[in-house]
Amino acid sequence: MNGDHMVLGSSVTDQKAIILVIILLLLCLVAIAGNGFITAALGVEWVLRGTLLPCDKLLVSLRASRFCLQWVVMGKTIYVLLYPTAFPYNPVLQFLAFQWDFLNAATLWFSSWLSVFYCVKIATFTHPVFLWLKHKLSEWVPWMFFSSVGLSSFTTILFFIGNHSIYQNYLRNHLQPWNVTGNSIWSYCEKFYLFPLKMITWTMPTAVFFICMILLITSLGRHMEKALLTTSGFREPSVQAHVKALLALLSLAMLFISYFLSLVLSAAGIFPRLDFKFWVGESVIYLCAGVHPIILLFSNRRLRAVLERCRSSRCRTP
Repeated sequence: MNGDHMVLGSSVTDQKAIILVIILLLLCLVAIAGNGFITAALGVEWVLRGTLLPCDKLLVSLRASRFCLQWVVMGKTIYVLLYPTAFPYNPVLQFLAFQWDFLNAATLWFSSWLSVFYCVKIATFTHPVFLWLKHKLSEWVPWMFFSSVGLSSFTTILFFIGNHSIYQNYLRNHLQPWNVTGNSIWSYCEKFYLFPLKMITWTMPTAVFFICMILLITSLGRHMEKALLTTSGFREPSVQAHVKALLALLSLAMLFISYFLSLVLSAAGIFPRLDFKFWVGESVIYLCAGVHPIILLFSNRRLRAVLERCRSSRCRTP
């Protein structure tokens, strides 16, 4: 299966693994709450004003896809706990895998396009291409959205073809559920079709994200150096703003790296399935997904203001 899809066949009996599964579910709840709040806040603003800033349209798309992804992860994890010996390519898990593949790819693409938008709009490079993009990029936001959905749909169909072919082979040959790893078609499909497809699907948006992050961090670093030369030090508000922006970008980049590497390690099958190390990797993946919206809430001034209004209105309510 794809990404964090699990090859089943053994029950989760390790107490440490069970604790990690509980932590994983709690992290999913945290991510659901954070992403749901951001989606609701921007969605209400969109309805009231009739429009959103181009970057906020990408942001609400990213948060909505993350919100749905966490529900899929919770459903799949609970299913695994209830039916630990189920065939990993059965119709239920194929249905969950279909949703996970689409939503995971969509979140990666939305993240990469959002990094492109921030890089072009915030970076202070004076190259003619950058200056031209600053004027044109807002018009391309709808195309960014549709390209993300289109590419995610295309790769999801390719994943489904591979998963379904394994399931059809299982039905034809009357294999036992726990004998999947011994099946030659499964092995061939995983090594030469699904795994390369995962790497291509995940690496392309990740590469775009990191190129933009490096450019943006470089630009902010240079701008902060110039600000330090013309001010009295780090206590100046302009310098502090640059430092906060750099720290936020670095933290988001580190979370993205952790998320991507955990996906790759899970897909490569380095850790034995459903044991303690496997659940450690899964927890790292969704720790990143849970922390990311919290960082965004406290680094984004408008979202922080919405959060403060919600807290103040709640305090006034008898």
